[in-house]
Amino acid sequence: MLDIIKKASLGAVANTNPVAFSFGTVVGNEPLEIQVDQRFVLSGPALVLPEAIMECKVKVGDSEVLLRRGLEPGDRVLLARMQGGQSYIVLDRLVPS
Repeated sequence: MLDIIKKASLGAVANTNPVAFSFGTVVGNEPLEIQVDQRFVLSGPALVLPEAIMECKVKVGDSEVLLRRGLEPGDRVLLARMQGGQSYIVLDRLVPS
């Protein structure tokens, strides 16, 4: 009986599509498009972007200083697929080791 309950609960978790991590490559930035594992391209409302990966500039005197650049074509990113698989959070830009 206990084994049957364990199997049923594992099956229920598997069917809910829990969070999964993927790698992607930025293929366009106007609008932002990310190719995931050479399988499909995400854009628009399917992407959730944290402030940490957005371009940030500040004005110092008469000039602007770039503090952080935004995503550009060719950048590799780490993605987390949210439960249900409809949205992906862009966690961060990856750098070569």
